[in-house]
Amino acid sequence: MSFIRLNNVSVRYDERTVLREVFFRLQAGDRVGFIGKNGAGKTTLLKLILGQVELTEGKVEVDQNVRIGYFSQFSELDDETSVQEVLEGVFADIRTIEAEIDEIGIKLSDPDLDMDAMDPLLARQAHLLEEMERRDGWNYPTAINTVLSKLGFSDEHRHRPVQQLSGGWRNRASLAKILLEEPDVLLLDEPTNFLDLEGVTWLEGWLQKMRGAYLVVSHDRHFLDRVVNKIVEVENYHLHEYDGDYTTYIREKPFRLKTLQSQFQHEEEMLEIEAETIEARKQDAANPSQALRRRLADVKKRAEPRPADVIVTDIYDMLRVPEKLFSAEKISKAYGDQTLFTDMTFEMNKSERLAIIGANGSGKSTLLRLITGEEKPDEGRAAWASGVKFAYFNQVLAELPPNDTISHAVNVYEMANNARRKQVHRFLGLLQFSEMDMKQKISTLSGGQKARVALARCLLSGAAALVLDEPTNHLDVTSIQVLERALVHFPGATIVVSHDRFFIDAVATRLLVFEGGGVVKAVSGNWTTWHSRVEALGV
Repeated sequence: MSFIRLNNVSVRYDERTVLREVFFRLQAGDRVGFIGKNGAGKTTLLKLILGQVELTEGKVEVDQNVRIGYFSQFSELDDETSVQEVLEGVFADIRTIEAEIDEIGIKLSDPDLDMDAMDPLLARQAHLLEEMERRDGWNYPTAINTVLSKLGFSDEHRHRPVQQLSGGWRNRASLAKILLEEPDVLLLDEPTNFLDLEGVTWLEGWLQKMRGAYLVVSHDRHFLDRVVNKIVEVENYHLHEYDGDYTTYIREKPFRLKTLQSQFQHEEEMLEIEAETIEARKQDAANPSQALRRRLADVKKRAEPRPADVIVTDIYDMLRVPEKLFSAEKISKAYGDQTLFTDMTFEMNKSERLAIIGANGSGKSTLLRLITGEEKPDEGRAAWASGVKFAYFNQVLAELPPNDTISHAVNVYEMANNARRKQVHRFLGLLQFSEMDMKQKISTLSGGQKARVALARCLLSGAAALVLDEPTNHLDVTSIQVLERALVHFPGATIVVSHDRFFIDAVATRLLVFEGGGVVKAVSGNWTTWHSRVEALGV
């Protein structure tokens, strides 16, 4: 049975083609991952199904009995009621039945009730109780509590009016509402953005148990491996389908690429790197103690650098970085009764890449603010070495000059300004900016394009350290791959907060794991080596 059918669909905005002659079917049991570059048309496809985008040609058919739930990156919830009340509204019909059962109970407890009135009440009560059992109605408070807890809502957050929540928390509230509605078809646009690792892992489990079908737009490769049975890539205005998960797609796509005449210059190379990373993760999980030794052996074994890596390393040749960059000595931080960390000591040296992971609200972003000097620790000392400059992604993104072109916004930065413009433009080309794109003003760009410009400015800033808070949010997979290669070759230090496990595996040399309750553990290696050790210990 097919829920949704796209037949020979084309979409154009003014003179710009977005989709051309697209055919697609979503059937019961399908778990489809939509991938593609920023602006390729992934969100447009979801909106076509919802009837929010006008077709240029073709036909979109949706089964009239199908209930569709849509999660957008930008929550449409804007309510004076609390999150708790919004979610209770999902079960309005159940609560109506519950209220009638309570009302009948009160009537039946009346000692003056005669038998003639009692019989119909008992029959109605039996019918309602049977309906509650059939619909598992008694457990809706537990369902609400589970979803809110797993998505990171504290008691205070869940009773706050939606209007008072930040965009990230509104997104999570929207996701909670859609999941509780249990539609036949789910359309999910970047659902893992703003979730911590625990929330992403729980969402994976929820989707694996879902009875209907879903389409998910995501750049989180580990997440896609866990939840999809088909990858659909939006590329050159068309859809290309691959049966299986993301790893299978990585294996299969090079065979298709070899039959194409025109392709992104370094795309096959990036796919090879991705395949090697997937294999390395499997080996790391199987034998985490040998992970570092294997990596060093791979570096020695590789004689010729890849062309894409050469583009990155050419830019970095002129960057001189001191050995010692940053130190934190016995730092502590608390807000009221909540202790985030105590007596934390660590250093950042040249070529180190630190990933900070943990649940939302555990203190990760607070630590970044201490590192960047936005806040001070309650105790201890955190300081950069004398003369060391850092680039903070969030600040760079917020301060992008709207009237600058992409080319000018990047080339005025210190390291880019000292490099040949051809070098800089080759680097921007890796980030999928064409020569025409580079003439665009920042104000005209999408969120994903602005994020790529901000990353380029950070990477070419001449700073000895990069501080990145969830840098993969709003990026497509190709841009994340380029970012990974840039960070691997960056001669300075990198401090990154991320929930993207594949990304962490590709770049991290060590972790700070926020376990809650003020406990923070320093761990050597990446996410897979740490997670494998935790599972082996049964923790």
